[in-house]
Amino acid sequence: MPTHELYTNGPGEGVWEVPASGSARFNWEYDGGRERLLALYQKGKDKQWDGAKRIDWDIEVDPYDPLGTPDEALTLYGTRHWAKLTRQDKGDLRRHYSSWQFSQFLHGEQGAMVCAARIVESVPDLDAKFYSATQTMDEARHAEIFGRFLHEKVGMLYPINDSLRELLGDTLRDSRWDMPYLGMQVLIEGLALAAFGMLRDTTDKPLPKQILAYVMQDEARHVAFGRMALRDYYRQLTDAELREREEFVIEGCYLMRDRLRGVEVLENFGISRKEAEQFTEQSEFLHLFRKLLFSRIVPCVKDIGLWGERLQKAYLDMGVFEMGDSSLDLLMSQDEEIAEALDRERFAVEEAERVAEVRATIASGTDTP
Repeated sequence: MPTHELYTNGPGEGVWEVPASGSARFNWEYDGGRERLLALYQKGKDKQWDGAKRIDWDIEVDPYDPLGTPDEALTLYGTRHWAKLTRQDKGDLRRHYSSWQFSQFLHGEQGAMVCAARIVESVPDLDAKFYSATQTMDEARHAEIFGRFLHEKVGMLYPINDSLRELLGDTLRDSRWDMPYLGMQVLIEGLALAAFGMLRDTTDKPLPKQILAYVMQDEARHVAFGRMALRDYYRQLTDAELREREEFVIEGCYLMRDRLRGVEVLENFGISRKEAEQFTEQSEFLHLFRKLLFSRIVPCVKDIGLWGERLQKAYLDMGVFEMGDSSLDLLMSQDEEIAEALDRERFAVEEAERVAEVRATIASGTDTP
C-alpha cells in the first residue's frame, strides 16, 4: 500500500525542498587524520548490519498496542474524556500514539540521512567525510526499519511534526558547515536517543525493543562523532561565534520541549488544540518524558564547549541543568552492551532450537524400524 494512503492527515507536498546553502569542500590530503575519528570510522564500517536480517520481522505485533503502553502514559488518562473511552477507543489511541512517535522517528532519520550527506559535502576534514559517509548509510537503514515497522506492523503514519520540520529546515539552510552537526548530531539525534532509550527500557514487546536497541547502538557512535568534531572546532571560535551557536541551541531546545508533545493525536480524536495543549501540560508522564528528552543533549552541549551563562540559565529554566554532569561515555557503553546482550540472547535461543531440532531428527531416525 502506498505510504500516502496510510497517513492520518495529508503530509502536503510530495517532496519537501530545502534550498541548499554553503560550499562543497574537497581536501587533497589523503594521508593521516585524527586518530580517534579514524578509529570511529573503522568501527562504523565494522558495525554495519542488515535490517532485513538482524531484526526478527516474523514477530507479530498488535497494532492496537504496539509498545505495551500503560494507561497512565496516555495523555487523556485522568481527564474528563477518559471515562467515555471504550476498550476499542483506548486501543485506537495507543495505535495513534505509537504511530505518531515512530513516524517522527522515521522523519527524523530521513533528516539525519540528508544532514549526514550534507556533512560529507561541506566538512573540510577528510576523516570527518569518511565517518559521515558511514553514518549516511546508518541513517538510511534506520529510515528503512522505522518505515517497515509502520507499514507492516502498525499500518498508520503521521506527517512530520511542524517543530521538527522547522528545526530540520533551520539546520539545513544554514551555510556554516558545523550547523548540520549541531542541529542534527546534538539536538535532533540527542532527543531521539533519549526517546529511543525510554521506550526501549519500558516496552515489553520484543520487536520494537529489537529495533530501538539496534538503532541506538548506531546512534551512540553518531553522537560521539559530533562531540569529537565540534569540540575541536569550537575551541577555535570567538566568544561572539560561540554565543550565536548557543542561541541556536536554546531556541531548538525550547522548540522541541514545548511543541513535540503529540497534540496532533488528540486533535484526531476530536479534541481542540487548546484543550489538547492543556492536557499535555497536566500529564505527569509527559512532564517526566520531556525532562528525560534532554538527558543526552545537556551533557553533550557542555562537553563541546557551549556552556555560556545564557545557555545555563535556559537549562535551569527547563529543570534539566543538573543533567550536564551525566556521563555520555557511560550511556553510550550501556547502549552498546544492551544491543550486544540482545544479540547473545536471541542467538542462544536460536542455537538451542537448532540443537533440539537435530536431536529430534536423530531420535526419529533411530526409532524407524
